[in-house]
Amino acid sequence: MSALPTPPPASLATLFCGMQFASPIVLLSGCVGFGEEYTRVEGFSNTDCGAVVLKGTTLHARLGNPAHRVYETDGGMLNAIGLQNPGVAHVVANILPGLDFGETRFIANVSGSTIDEYVAVTRRFDDSPVDAMEINISCPNVKEGGVQFGNHPEMSARVVAACRAATQKPLITKLSPNQTDIRESARVCIEAGSDALSVINTMMGMAIDVKTRRPVIGNIQGGLSGPAVKPIALLKVHQVYDVARRHGVPIIGQGGIANATDALEFIVAGASAVGVGTALFYDPHVCRKINAGIAAYLAEHGFASVDALVGTLDTTRG
Repeated sequence: MSALPTPPPASLATLFCGMQFASPIVLLSGCVGFGEEYTRVEGFSNTDCGAVVLKGTTLHARLGNPAHRVYETDGGMLNAIGLQNPGVAHVVANILPGLDFGETRFIANVSGSTIDEYVAVTRRFDDSPVDAMEINISCPNVKEGGVQFGNHPEMSARVVAACRAATQKPLITKLSPNQTDIRESARVCIEAGSDALSVINTMMGMAIDVKTRRPVIGNIQGGLSGPAVKPIALLKVHQVYDVARRHGVPIIGQGGIANATDALEFIVAGASAVGVGTALFYDPHVCRKINAGIAAYLAEHGFASVDALVGTLDTTRG
């Protein structure tokens, strides 16, 4: 009796908005600067991640918020950088030429204080080699723009529609968890022209120094990320998945992913790709470990690809 054929190895490659990702991992905006801060890490391989989302970029240069900007909390991190960046013209002219676009996919993060600014930044990146753009309508640590747009579905849709008219490149809308109905926000953003969704941005939070009775963060509030937000992010992905699936729109699931099990939970809940951010600060090689764990799980459970695992959550009760 002949031996059974060995099944082919499970593939980590995935197609996301027409872009071929070597891995389902996406490095999140704000955690790896403008890409070169991570791709130059010793041992980095172009298979470690499918894409890198560049630092949030505005029309004009921004100095960001006053110190302190970052504070470690139990199970997470508060940050209120305030979108410090040199402005889109500088990024396109001086930073993008230094990136190796054969190494991985690079996604710009479009930020602004007004719809006109979002459009201007989108147009500038449209005339650049970036592969796609993430619309940041949900940043909780800037006083204008950001949450103002992301917490109101109608405003979110207006931003997306305006950006959609300014580019043919894939648009990924980053949704805020700090709103009443994230499903409604997902629906209107998709109908306005979003090709994909990032779920979720950071949660609003703060910390207080009891010795001085003053806020630790100079901006008073900041965005909470890390393992503490994972259960919330996972639920939001699950809630958005039905809407996204009906429209054929993929999701980047993110929020507290620190190991392969975390990533697998998001994929099962409906994410086609998974974002890694805060974990990179204490383990720059965490992506390789997550990839290895995902591959082992796919092989053990008979899935030929990551795509085959997406949205396989069984909510029936035995």
